[in-house]
Amino acid sequence: MLRSSHGLILAVLGLLIVATVMVNSASLSLSGAHPTTTDGIFLGKHTWFAVGAFVALIVGSLVPVDRLGATGARWWTTPVTWVAAAIFVSLALVHVPGIGREVNGARRWISIGPIGLQPSEIAKWGVPIIVAWYAVRQQARLRTFKWGFAIPLGAVSVLCGLIALEDLGTAVLIEVVSVAVLLAAGARWAFVAAMAPVGLLAFVALIVTSPYRINRIAAFLNPYKDPQGIGYHIIQSMEAISGGGLAGRGLGNSELKFGYLPEATTDFIYSIVAEELGLTGSVVVIALYLLLIACGVAIVTATARGVMRSGDAGGSASTGAAAGAGAGAGAGAAAAAAPSAASSSVETPLLSNFSQLLGFGIVLTVGLQALINVCVVTGLAPTKGIALPLMSRGGTGWILTCLSLGLLVAMERAADRRRRELGVPVPGEGEAAPFTERAGAMTKANTAGIA
Repeated sequence: MLRSSHGLILAVLGLLIVATVMVNSASLSLSGAHPTTTDGIFLGKHTWFAVGAFVALIVGSLVPVDRLGATGARWWTTPVTWVAAAIFVSLALVHVPGIGREVNGARRWISIGPIGLQPSEIAKWGVPIIVAWYAVRQQARLRTFKWGFAIPLGAVSVLCGLIALEDLGTAVLIEVVSVAVLLAAGARWAFVAAMAPVGLLAFVALIVTSPYRINRIAAFLNPYKDPQGIGYHIIQSMEAISGGGLAGRGLGNSELKFGYLPEATTDFIYSIVAEELGLTGSVVVIALYLLLIACGVAIVTATARGVMRSGDAGGSASTGAAAGAGAGAGAGAAAAAAPSAASSSVETPLLSNFSQLLGFGIVLTVGLQALINVCVVTGLAPTKGIALPLMSRGGTGWILTCLSLGLLVAMERAADRRRRELGVPVPGEGEAAPFTERAGAMTKANTAGIA
């Protein structure tokens, strides 16, 4: 039986295969200095990055997710502490000479030996862990302005402010996901609405103080006003997409990748997909993302459904009362709650609050990032420099994304363990004890123990 985690793995595998093929295709060069060979295509670094990413998916599926949200006896035994440290240290290393590296006029990269990565990638996947951990720890106070909004969003905003100096798009993505996770945890919408104008003003300030960001807005509004200047990028992207038609020009036959379309292997890889594979290939890629998101949502929202007799429910409630009021009172309450023919449907969440919030943050991050990138390359949004997840060239990006998605697979495994505890059938494993029998047996055992 095909499970949600199976669908997610198939979607990730499909995207990685398409990404490997398309990045290699978009990287083809007519220059004799870097000749293209068969070994370079099938055994090149992008192929090994894809293999490493799939291994990261498997590693992530073995992680006990709830331990990420645990609080240790000492601060250094709490996993979130090390996640936060990794984020801030990597952001600081960007400004260290010899480690920080400038690419396309922005200092977004750090290089440690042969390894190069963007600290914003670490922040993008680490912040949802921290916010989910905080929301669970402060669950009782999330409805207050101080603990449910000011403190968590203030800390995230400081972090995003550092990222926004060089990468506004990723900073906005992290901020939006953080707000969404807090709202899902129970924070009040009124606080978000009240502070939205402040966030909007900060966003506008970051744009108007940066000439190249103003140019991106102008190019979005009217790219043909300066087709050889600020509008060149988006015009070439739309030409690539329109040139592909329904069936595309054929794999490897893109014309725009030969120096006409900037960032053809990274932020605008989707344009090359549309040009070479046409509308058909573009729709297949979108379908893989929709499958990934749908499977992620199914995992995060999984519940166990069962029908419990009202007598069993009453017995359970009376057992809880007995534990607090004493054995004699408990026995009397249990006797008073006589079983009846009535029944009620029971919905039992299969994941902890932390897992649900983290899973929601991961799915939302992938979905928003893909949506923003597709909107940018099709001219529906200003250029933001946000990569297409699992498609745009970047080994560390693929690996960190797959590692995070692997946590969703681990969540389904945890949900299956919870099903077995409840006596609910696990899909694909045959029938377990009926939920009513399991609940009734637990109630009788508890009542007998108290009596």
